[in-house]
Amino acid sequence: MTKDWYPIIDYSKCVECLTCVNFCPHGVFEAKDGKPSVKNREACVDMCKGCEKICPEKAITHASK
Repeated sequence: MTKDWYPIIDYSKCVECLTCVNFCPHGVFEAKDGKPSVKNREACVDMCKGCEKICPEKAITHASK
C-alpha cells in the first residue's frame, strides 16, 4: 500500500454506478451523496488496477508520483 499510487475518478465519464465502491476490497472508495469518491488513497495497492478495469465507463485512472 502506498501514498504514491492511487485512483483518480473522471466525473465527466462517471455514471455513479458505484461499481468501484463495491468492488475494492481495500476500502479506497466511499459513496458520498450517491457518487464514488476516493476516501483512503493510502490503502490503494501498488500497481493494482482492478477498479480501473471493472469500471464500465472507463472513468478511473491511476496516478503515480
